[in-house]
Amino acid sequence: MKDYAASDLRSFAVVGHASSGKTMLCEAMLACSGRIGRMGSIAAGTTVSDYHPSEKQHQISVHASLLNTEWQNRKFNLIDCPGYADFISEALSALRVGDFALLVINAAHGIGVGTDAMWANATLHGLPRMIVINGLDKPNVNFDQVLADCRAHFGKNVFPLSIPLDAGPGFSRVLDVPRSEVTTYKPGTNGAYTEIATDGELAERVHQLHKELIEYVAESDDALMEKFFEQGVLAEEEMRAGLHKAIQNQVFVPVFAVSAETNVGVARLMDFIAKYGSSPLDRSQVDALDAKGAHVTVPLSHAEPVVYIFKTMNEPGVGELSLFRVYSGTVTSGAELFNSSRNVTERLGQIYVLNGHERTPTQKLGAGDIGAVVKLRDTHTDDTLCSPRFQVILPKVQFPKPNIHGALRLRAKGDEDKLAVGLSTLHSEDPTFHYRVDDELHQTILSGQGEIHLQVICERLLRRFGVNVELIEPGIPYRETIRGRGESRYRHKKQTGGAGQFAEVWLRIEPGPRDSGVDFKQSLVGTNVDRVFVPSVEKGVKTACIEGVRAGFRVTDVKIDFFDGKMHPVDSKDIAFQVAGYHAFKEAFQASQPCMLEPIYKVSIMVPEEYMGAIMGDLSSRRGQIQGVDSDGQFQIVRAEVPQKELHHYSTVVRSLTSGRGRHDEAFSHYAELPAEQEAKLLAEAKAKRDAAHGVVTK
Repeated sequence: MKDYAASDLRSFAVVGHASSGKTMLCEAMLACSGRIGRMGSIAAGTTVSDYHPSEKQHQISVHASLLNTEWQNRKFNLIDCPGYADFISEALSALRVGDFALLVINAAHGIGVGTDAMWANATLHGLPRMIVINGLDKPNVNFDQVLADCRAHFGKNVFPLSIPLDAGPGFSRVLDVPRSEVTTYKPGTNGAYTEIATDGELAERVHQLHKELIEYVAESDDALMEKFFEQGVLAEEEMRAGLHKAIQNQVFVPVFAVSAETNVGVARLMDFIAKYGSSPLDRSQVDALDAKGAHVTVPLSHAEPVVYIFKTMNEPGVGELSLFRVYSGTVTSGAELFNSSRNVTERLGQIYVLNGHERTPTQKLGAGDIGAVVKLRDTHTDDTLCSPRFQVILPKVQFPKPNIHGALRLRAKGDEDKLAVGLSTLHSEDPTFHYRVDDELHQTILSGQGEIHLQVICERLLRRFGVNVELIEPGIPYRETIRGRGESRYRHKKQTGGAGQFAEVWLRIEPGPRDSGVDFKQSLVGTNVDRVFVPSVEKGVKTACIEGVRAGFRVTDVKIDFFDGKMHPVDSKDIAFQVAGYHAFKEAFQASQPCMLEPIYKVSIMVPEEYMGAIMGDLSSRRGQIQGVDSDGQFQIVRAEVPQKELHHYSTVVRSLTSGRGRHDEAFSHYAELPAEQEAKLLAEAKAKRDAAHGVVTK
């Protein structure tokens, strides 16, 4: 494979809101460059990017796909990223290794919450951005309106470098601002076009835009600014030389008009990327930590290799495939590198350059390039590989917390071990889903970024590990407590012919502070009970607290005083006092105005202002308590406290109420008393469950 200098590499993440046309834009680029013979389609499952079974099944991008092609002697490393928030980790990882972000906006739908999220994350990584307004061949699209929205949203320095002249069905003509030409694309999807110079009104329009563009370019360079003030104009060569710097400094954000499905406008976009797009030289060093935890920088020119693994995935017939970017030095097949994240040594297998599922072997990759390697033993997503002589750790991606939860129920008994292996393996590939075995609820809880995310994980468990599971609503960890004081004197006496059992336990209980747990103490006086039996009573009480008294949920916020009792010189023993303590506590608990507690979560919902009414109304229906509302640019942030029971599938509800533009975060806050109506229902369900377990038929 041809070697490319760092200056000839163009690595970028293609990001945006769901259904903005990112995959088809990448497909059009591959067709323009001749990398593929003809464009595939999402409906037919024939695109280069979406080749995984889950992507074909759902007809959406699930994985970030690495593609490559050549244009004007530049190597393009394209990373086609999912737009659904369920798979946001893929885009975040791609932005971590890209040199700029290509932000795609659907002309018919406009700016979505995914657009804002990707803009914000590109800013976080210090990446320049280019905007593509896509789908201009669809009916009733308004390029000028979308452009105005972009300027209102992202700043007045958003500037069009191409403008559609016949947007709508049959779209084929684009006004090319830098070249002052009208570009007409030929029928078909190969991206071929002809150019003619502008005249008349179009010439006047492009002349005015040219002047604005020159001003933006002049702002990026003091010397050019001085020339501009002196002459009132810049020479064409000076303007073109300043374009690259202007984009790096984001003095202006270029906008391109395209139709990816018909491959109109894409070739000129690629021309611009090849000439003015960011290369690794524009991010010539990255921050890292050395072996002692001190901050250092890794220069692109450093001789020792430093590699960052931004994605791991399992490929049929290949095994685990690790996608990486080289930040310094050169990596070669067979080289031994040190995994500084896990303190192990890895030997690199075959290195590949990827184009979707197509893998092209290569012996080496230089600094700034992106590729993949197979079957690394102990290396996973977010790990750093480096020379043993230059040990550093590159920063990890900060992934969002999961906001939707489901319990896994095995359809076949005996698959518990396979389930554990499958979940562990998938989590190492996708760190944005979490799982845990809840000993209290006796469930395996799966947490992810959305319903589709959880569904895809279940599909992968079946396809790769043969584990058939279904998602059910997770149990709620209610708590039992008391409002008043109570007392109990319980005698346990058992005679079986030989040595018997005898113990009498006197307990007082009262409410404790909220979230204080169970506080057991003894205040024995005299010799009625030997102090050696205090741990036995405590053990019995704690067992009752774990089992629950009324509905099978753990007891909390209770103070317990073991103040007296009786014993027998022969029959009193550890087990007798355990049993007595167990039942004494249950009797005292029932006499102390028992009640139920439910977990309350802090919820933060970010929504456009026009959807505030719908969100507020829905929160009220979920017994939510509004804590406040804050503004964040174009969005409102609603803060509320909501019972956990009311949050099942809440992320789906938020997206539905806000046309996909809202998102929420949640975190446990505290326990609060369950309303009487809800408590009665919960106790009835618990009784029915106990009766069913004991074979009791209820009428």
